[in-house]
Amino acid sequence: LNGQSYHLIANNGANTLHGGPNALDRQVWTVTPLPVPDGVAATLSYVSPDGDQNFPGRLTTHVTYTLTNDNVLQVAYVASTDKDTVINFTNHSYFNLAGNGSGSVADQTLLVNADRFTPTGPDQIPTGEIAPVEGTPLDFRQMMPIGARLHSAFQQMVYAHGYDHNFVLNKGPGDGVTFAARGYDPRTGRVIDCFTTEPAVQVYTSNGMNGSVVGSSGTTYRQTEAFTLETQHFPDSPNKPNFPTTVLKPGQDFHSTTIFRFATDAPLPPLPR
Repeated sequence: LNGQSYHLIANNGANTLHGGPNALDRQVWTVTPLPVPDGVAATLSYVSPDGDQNFPGRLTTHVTYTLTNDNVLQVAYVASTDKDTVINFTNHSYFNLAGNGSGSVADQTLLVNADRFTPTGPDQIPTGEIAPVEGTPLDFRQMMPIGARLHSAFQQMVYAHGYDHNFVLNKGPGDGVTFAARGYDPRTGRVIDCFTTEPAVQVYTSNGMNGSVVGSSGTTYRQTEAFTLETQHFPDSPNKPNFPTTVLKPGQDFHSTTIFRFATDAPLPPLPR
């Protein structure tokens, strides 16, 4: 960054994942309830000191979660810094549209509004290439069961032990909130639509779950029992000059919004345009 190397704290082999071992997801945030006319909302605020996890800059972050009476969950981020830094926020919610403890999501279907993805090496760090999804198991441009190609011998699937890939959304700079993905469970008729300001979405099929995670309801979570739609900038952007920048400077505000819309309509609601 600006010709200076910053050595972040590794927590995933030789690399830093999700901001490091003691990142923002492990901090206690200040919660402020917000009045909204058609639902509930709260803003979570946190100040990360300069040098936290070896990132430069004192970063002030506010995240507002809004749940409406129309079954829409909006996550909106605003952040500012006092030094040049890099920032790439996402939401790591896991979804199983059949319900908690219902088993594999292999039969649930997915559509991703992306013609391209960022291939990785065996360490799952992007190579810098932006490749077409056509002809690969990552082609979700039409609704496709998640499990249909989950165990493909395609090298990218072997590296990730399933899906754990950054999809480059079909949008241009400045397009604002656009449609990213849809998930559907044919057994229950439940639908999730994802919209975002971000240029990409990471689809992950819980490949690292091994039964050691137990939820508050006592449910044990295993591989392929949930999927994620992690809206984001491209991973490793600071080291890939051809990727959209993640640099935030003093005097600038970082803004990011992601919307999850849930429905139970049958037949499926029309795809957003």
